[in-house]
Amino acid sequence: MSAPRDDVDHIIEAWSQERSDLDLAPLGVLSRVTRIAKHLDRLRRRVFSAHDLDVSAFDVLATLRRSGEPYQLSPTVLRQHTMVTSGAMTNRIHRLVQRGLVTRTPDSDDGRRALVGLTPLGRSVVDRALADLLREEEHALRGLSASDREALSNLLRTLSLEISDADASEA
Repeated sequence: MSAPRDDVDHIIEAWSQERSDLDLAPLGVLSRVTRIAKHLDRLRRRVFSAHDLDVSAFDVLATLRRSGEPYQLSPTVLRQHTMVTSGAMTNRIHRLVQRGLVTRTPDSDDGRRALVGLTPLGRSVVDRALADLLREEEHALRGLSASDREALSNLLRTLSLEISDADASEA
């Protein structure tokens, strides 16, 4: 009995008929990664929406929560961790302050700088959203054994580092 086939198998098969001169192996990996990323993006949006969050709000709240007590970071550090522009971070912080999920206060060491801090409400919201996200992600991985998950994680790390290095060298 042959292995189940997915959409990428059909795409590769069609391309191989049209362009048999090309090595289509990268499509087998990267097209699947792209398609999985789209599914995961929808899953995350659905989970976060149930907590009245979007992906960008969760990203800021989660970065603050992971930072540990006192759950405060400068906008610059937040921007570095979330890989967004200064303007985008300013907008995110402003929206989160309006909702009472974070505070923005002057840095006691340098009044020219500000610190963004997680409020108790923000901590509660991000903790609940993370728990729900992990439950959904666990469900998404249900078909993989623990050893398969570890192997896949290691392979994806290697790929991520390789792509990041290549991207950095082209910049």
